[in-house]
Amino acid sequence: MRRADRLFQIIQLLRRRGVSTARRLAEELEVSERTIYRDVRDLTLAGVPIEGEAGVGYALRRGFDLPPLMFTEAEVQALVLGARTVSAWSDPALARAAQEVVAKVEAVVPDRLKERIANTPLFVPGFHSMAPELAERLALHRAALDQHRKVRFGYTRADGLATERTVRPLGLFFWGTLWSMAGWCELRETFRNFRLDRMRDLSLTEHFLDEPGRTLQDYLQRMDDSEERGTH
Repeated sequence: MRRADRLFQIIQLLRRRGVSTARRLAEELEVSERTIYRDVRDLTLAGVPIEGEAGVGYALRRGFDLPPLMFTEAEVQALVLGARTVSAWSDPALARAAQEVVAKVEAVVPDRLKERIANTPLFVPGFHSMAPELAERLALHRAALDQHRKVRFGYTRADGLATERTVRPLGLFFWGTLWSMAGWCELRETFRNFRLDRMRDLSLTEHFLDEPGRTLQDYLQRMDDSEERGTH
């Protein structure tokens, strides 16, 4: 968790719970008590009216609140629909993150928008949600992208041909009911797209560095060029 996110979470926890000890905050945020002491001190220096002391507990002075976020009703609906889509069509970590985003926004928006968040009539039914094995593949690819690591996997094409691939992952794309990974394929020595549901036996391998001609920007530029040629 980034420090800025942790500071925000401390304020939110104190708002909801009243008095809370450093130990309880540390357990909730999975950091040391010393970190909590330092964060509370910095929040106080920044003007957040936190009362209390180490060993006793902390509380926000009554009446303090963060400035409300300004959203239109359409923006709130877009946020909720996006979070519900992520919850249904991604891995558990992303789903939790989407729910946390909505919770953070709901905690600070005006009351009229709180009702809109709770009652947004836009839904993503769960009976077509991502299967657990696909969610695991998505999580692995996200880790590969974050860590700049190659992915090795077996792949079965639509015509039934099976191959083994090692790919530098560049981006993940959601197509409404399925995910694909775009990357630099070392077998074909060019850009390729792979459907996650056609992969098997995935594993992360060595780290890689971006090289000219093999980056996400290069891939997107090639896609743009292909679209332009297709319009003539």
